[in-house]
Amino acid sequence: MADIQLGDLKIELVRKDIKNLHLTVLPPDGHVRIAAPAHMRMESIRAFAISRLAWIRNQQGRIQAQDRELPRDYCHKESHFLWGRRYLLERIDIDAAPSVDIKRNRLVLRVRPGSDDAKCHAIVDAWYRAQLRAALPALIAKWAPIIKVEVGRIFVRRMKTMWGGCNPASGIIRLNTDLAKKPIECLEYIVVHEMTHLLEPTHNARFQALMDLFLPHWRELRARLNQLPVRHEDWKY
Repeated sequence: MADIQLGDLKIELVRKDIKNLHLTVLPPDGHVRIAAPAHMRMESIRAFAISRLAWIRNQQGRIQAQDRELPRDYCHKESHFLWGRRYLLERIDIDAAPSVDIKRNRLVLRVRPGSDDAKCHAIVDAWYRAQLRAALPALIAKWAPIIKVEVGRIFVRRMKTMWGGCNPASGIIRLNTDLAKKPIECLEYIVVHEMTHLLEPTHNARFQALMDLFLPHWRELRARLNQLPVRHEDWKY
């Protein structure tokens, strides 16, 4: 991996065993990535990126214009989401071990008096990770015999530009903590997506055909997850 710097725009460059250039603008912040053939000269890749600057800026503008979750300050009746459903925060300051619970339409956060936003965020983030981890075994057990792959370890952590990732060689899958805020079917889509990468590491025609076979409505789920689809272009040379 490497970076291409064009003024204030940083583009992630990934070398792969592919024939064509793939340019992608990714939610949630408009991160730009170019996948390029392993043997292609850097000068050619840079010239391509410059030629697509207007398109990149346009797609970044579209992504950044979407409604985004505002920074949390963990005040009473603040909105939080679990599996696509909205809950109103009820914060309780109590001299006891911190905890998070769901009660009807409320997300009840118990913290020690004086806990700041960073502490509250850490507690809630850990709770989201636990919710995600609890949902995964059933999904893995459902899809492993269908896709005919074996999943290695699963890591759940916060990611800036990706919903998930995998290492086909080791079978390791990584998932974004924020998936616990999305509808469960969106998590299922990402799980199937990453498990399919264990069969086909790239997003080529074979990968898309496999996704069509396993999860025919995957494009609809992708759009729902991202609000706007990931914007990409393929360029043959």
